[in-house]
Amino acid sequence: MQFRGRNVLFALFLSVLMVPSSLLVLPQYDIIQRLGLLNSAPALFLPGMFSAFGTFMLRQFFLSLPKELEEAARIDGAGPFRIFWSVMLPLVRPALAALAVITAMWSWNDLLWPLIVNTDPEKMPISAGLTSLEGQFETNFPVMMAGSLIASLPMLLVYIFLQRHFVQSVALSGSKS
Repeated sequence: MQFRGRNVLFALFLSVLMVPSSLLVLPQYDIIQRLGLLNSAPALFLPGMFSAFGTFMLRQFFLSLPKELEEAARIDGAGPFRIFWSVMLPLVRPALAALAVITAMWSWNDLLWPLIVNTDPEKMPISAGLTSLEGQFETNFPVMMAGSLIASLPMLLVYIFLQRHFVQSVALSGSKS
């Protein structure tokens, strides 16, 4: 959509990418605490769902779509929401799948955030659980390697499930239709 200040808003989103993620931990924690989500599963993935990277990636994908599709839908009488929902959103499904894989991997592999928002050992994700297998003087490496293999299986399954969309988004990202 064309509107005044669009490029300034985009520059602000890009500036957020330059901020180290550790600086955003306290504001995110405050938001999660005020929402009453501490020690819950949504506390683990909610901050990762709304990222500047996702906005940047989807913007670039939307810019690669032909303008003629939007114009044709407008001529057919579709409004902005209908154009987005019926025309554009189905076309960016590969980019959404790629973003889902990348965001899931970031959330799954994150160690710092789960240790901050979850204090209950029963609700810790496997990444935090793997760190508890390392002792101060001795580490049981076979158990740690088995845990690492088990921890990598869900991400492998997510990738296998979304592989077609992920590869399609990479293939389409270089072409300007």
